[in-house]
Amino acid sequence: MLKILFASTVLALGISGVAQAAGDAAAGKGKSAVCSACHGADGIALVPIYPNLKGQNEAYLEGSLKAYREGQRAGGNAAIMSPMAKNLSDQDIADLAAYYASLK
Repeated sequence: MLKILFASTVLALGISGVAQAAGDAAAGKGKSAVCSACHGADGIALVPIYPNLKGQNEAYLEGSLKAYREGQRAGGNAAIMSPMAKNLSDQDIADLAAYYASLK
């Protein structure tokens, strides 16, 4: 029974990983124009209240954008970020995350 449970868990994780959109950094660069107003063209924020995105962890960026989009993040810059993220698709988010994570 334990082997079956383990096998189905591994299979489920594998399927969900395949279903998740892979980010395209080049596409993310093209989508980042709006982001650059606050986070800078190179991912370095123009104003200290905004975080730097350059070199951030891709999974963190993706999770943060999805949380803003779904209204799960409050406080801080949520009043600005939630409307910005509202119309982003999962692929848009993956692309943006891949782009900013690729900047070194």
